[in-house]
Amino acid sequence: MKSLFKVTLLATTMAVALNAPLASAADAAKPAAAASDSKANFKNDDQKSAYALGASLGSYMENSLKEQEKLGIKLDKDQLISGVQDAFADKSKLSDEEIQKTLQAFETRVKTAAQERMEKEATENETKGKKFRTDFAAEKGVKNTKSGLLYKVEKEGSGDAPKDSDTVVVNYKGTLIDGKEFDNSYTRGEPLSFRLDGVIPGWTEGLKHIKKGGKIKLVIPPGLAYGKAGVPGIPANSTLVFDVELLDIKPAPKEDAKADADKAKQEAGKKQ
Repeated sequence: MKSLFKVTLLATTMAVALNAPLASAADAAKPAAAASDSKANFKNDDQKSAYALGASLGSYMENSLKEQEKLGIKLDKDQLISGVQDAFADKSKLSDEEIQKTLQAFETRVKTAAQERMEKEATENETKGKKFRTDFAAEKGVKNTKSGLLYKVEKEGSGDAPKDSDTVVVNYKGTLIDGKEFDNSYTRGEPLSFRLDGVIPGWTEGLKHIKKGGKIKLVIPPGLAYGKAGVPGIPANSTLVFDVELLDIKPAPKEDAKADADKAKQEAGKKQ
């Protein structure tokens, strides 16, 4: 968060220094586009570069303010600009100590609001996910494993099913339960290759239910995916839906496969 403060002050400083108010991304892009059509607005490249930097930082700050509004924190943009102008004129209404304390309090507010929002979303996602999984489990051909994984084999494929130590090559599409797509190897035009035990548990378990050439739909509960933490593009406690096509299976070298088998036996012995 401290880095955000530094960027905030730098962004507003640059904007005011160039007599340009903070603008939205669209507004900031307009003068930049106009400047590209004519160099008459700038005496030299240094001026143009300075303006471009100010426009970029102003746009960044505008977006940051919008994100804070989502947390219920609405900063007064006029006061923000006024603070920068007063600092340039060496007429700040707050002492350095007051500024530091105020920013520390603001940091706490943002962290608290963000945590509350994340916890609320996590609870909502878990509730919606349970309903989605219940509805999907009622569909014809869907199977439910002890771990909570739901899957529907659309095409079994042929040969042997992959093992943990195997490298698999797949095409897939991943969505949230509302249909929002967060990943798609088809649109990227490049299949994904990975060792089967090197991905989320829902995939490691799920792909063992098909063989080379097979297709499967996986509905993965949070505990077998990214859990309460989530990742960029996937909120906390999200149930994930994957349509996966198993293109190829590449067995691990014999020594690796043997080592994995020995390790599995040892772990099984400890549980007994």
